[in-house]
Amino acid sequence: MSTLNGLALPDGSGPRAYTEAELCCLVRLVTAACGPSGNVVVGSGRTPAGRDRAAAITAVWSATGGQVTDVVSWPEEAASWLRHARRFTASTPDVWIVAGPLPGWAGMCRRLYDSTDWNPARTFGFADLADVRLGVAAGWKRVAGMRGALADGGTWTASFSGLITRGPSSR
Repeated sequence: MSTLNGLALPDGSGPRAYTEAELCCLVRLVTAACGPSGNVVVGSGRTPAGRDRAAAITAVWSATGGQVTDVVSWPEEAASWLRHARRFTASTPDVWIVAGPLPGWAGMCRRLYDSTDWNPARTFGFADLADVRLGVAAGWKRVAGMRGALADGGTWTASFSGLITRGPSSR
């Protein structure tokens, strides 16, 4: 087992590629929250999988008429993430989309919640963030309200005490 930013990661559980069902579900969730022409900021860690997911959602959102006001990346480990958090929230988008991966996002959540006007209820993520380790590492109060897509096209929501998942047929 390896660790990254204090999170235990079982071998082979590193960042993974997104699925088409996941990407389609994420676009539906974001569209429902801010409309098809909403302004979004996309953020990710600097892993290849995180960058691929960020590029994919940026391309799809732009192609469907939405506005991407910024794409922000951050390291998986940082002293404070303050510079990245300020840039992530600077344009005051309708929603934020997080392409992961989990360890860096947990650090960003702490910094965003404690130092900016970021709102987890206006934040959407890919399936790799649907992990109880996010709430444990960032604190459930800092992620409560975040929502996202699962690899099979289902959804997840972070609450004050854990994750709620719904299969693709229960949308």
